This record gives sequence, structure tokens and C-alpha cells, in this order.
Amino acid sequence: MCNTCGCNITPGNRPLVLAEKPAKGATTVTVLKNLLDKNDRQADHNRSHFDAQRVLAVNLMSSPGSGKTALLEATIKRLNGSLRLAVIEGDLETENDAARIRAHGVPAHQITTGTACHLDAHLIHDSLHHIDLSSIDILFIENVGNLVCPASFDLGHHLNVTLLSTTEGDDKPAKYPVMFRAADLMLITKTDLLPFLDDFLPNRAEQALRDLASKAPVINLSSRQNSDAGLDAWIDWLNEQMQLHRDRLQNRQTTRPNIQRDGQLLHSDPAQLRFRPVLKDGLRI
Repeated sequence: MCNTCGCNITPGNRPLVLAEKPAKGATTVTVLKNLLDKNDRQADHNRSHFDAQRVLAVNLMSSPGSGKTALLEATIKRLNGSLRLAVIEGDLETENDAARIRAHGVPAHQITTGTACHLDAHLIHDSLHHIDLSSIDILFIENVGNLVCPASFDLGHHLNVTLLSTTEGDDKPAKYPVMFRAADLMLITKTDLLPFLDDFLPNRAEQALRDLASKAPVINLSSRQNSDAGLDAWIDWLNEQMQLHRDRLQNRQTTRPNIQRDGQLLHSDPAQLRFRPVLKDGLRI
């Protein structure tokens, strides 16, 4: 995981790593834990900015090619200005996705992470200098395509939406439980291809999610122009979450994402992986 490939270090937190003063007995584990703690503090700071402007921040996560950017394009067209949107795009390289969003008249800021396979709270904070929060209702964060690491980092957002494409296989929730446990909503995308994919069953994909003890709703949709099935349900969900979030803000509360503790262990202490209690049906045994 990140301890091996080094993706704990992002362009956002690299200055914090360089500023770390070597201490006697310090280990890589200590440094990584410090990074996670600093990330969480930055995330809380980001969320306070969103809450002050009554903005709902939604984190889109999936494997590469599942249709995150296409979903955003279809969402922009369907909303037709009824909600004000902005997008933060995360990719290792290029501004391709941000350019696609800007072509629809929606502000978008591109983050290029280099080698880091996820966004972190520091990168999001830097991006906020390029977005006028007072002029939007929803901020979409399109995370780097990856079914592991993004679920482990609080960005300061409020909700996680995990996309599962029909081209990936309906057993993905079972194979990548950390990612799908983090979902507040699972979207099964590219359903226009179902007539040609006899090995993908939406009901089987949803059952794999339920087997993780997740109660997250599931919406089947296609983002293609000639097949907008499910988009109305997606828009309804967004409007409902917007109202729920604003009701919480009225009561001086906020909405927090479901950050996965198992995922954080993968990014902190390898020893904890070896002795972590086994989970069965969501219970320690």
C-alpha cells in the first residue's frame, strides 16, 4: 500500500515532510502518523470553510474509466443552472478532465498529483484559492482513479460517492471493501452497456455491497446523451443531501464522510495490519 509505493507523500504535504526535524528514535511510522494527523486537522479546516459558505462537498471515487467526468458533464446538463457547481479534478497528469468541465461553463481546478494515487486535505485547501465558494452550492471533488487509497483520506468533504462501472465486474465491492464501505451512495454506471454484458448483474453488485454491512443506497444510471436512465434519481439524491446538510448547519452541526479506519491502518503502521482483529459481518471476533 502507501507505505510501499510512497504515495503517502503528495505535492500538498511534501513541505510538511521536509519540515520534519529528525528526532532520536523517530521512525517512518511516526512520520506517516504525523502526516495523517496533520491531514485530518487540515480537513476540519477545509470543512469549516465549506460550512461557512453553506457549500456541500461531494467526493467522487472509483477506478479509472468508470465515468466520473462523464457523470459530472451529464449532471451539469441536467441541473441546467438550478444548482451552482464547481469541480476540483484530481489526476496524475494532464488537465483534460478540468477542460471538459470548463467547456460546460462550470469553474474547474485541476490538481496533478504526479505519483500520488489520491488527493489529500492539503491539496484541496490549496485548490480553494482558485474557487469562489460564495458563488456555488455544490463542490464536486473528482478523486484520482483508484479503488484503494482515496477512501482513507478526509479531504474536508461531506459525502463519498463511489462509482462502479458495469465493465468492471459486479464483485468489485467484495474485492475492494475499504472503498465501498466508505460510500454514502454507490452509483452503478454505464448501464446502457448491460444488454452486451451478460456477466454483470446489478442485483449481484448491490448484494456484494450489502454483504459489507453497508446501507448506502444504490442508483443505476447511464451518463450517455441518448440514455439518461437513473439521472433523475441521482439529481433527487443530490437535492435531498443538500437540504439535509443545510438543516444540520442550521443546528450548528455538519456532515462528515465515512473515512475507513482499516484504510488508515494501511497508511500508518504496518505492524497493526499483522495483529488487527479479524472482522466478520462487521463484528470483531
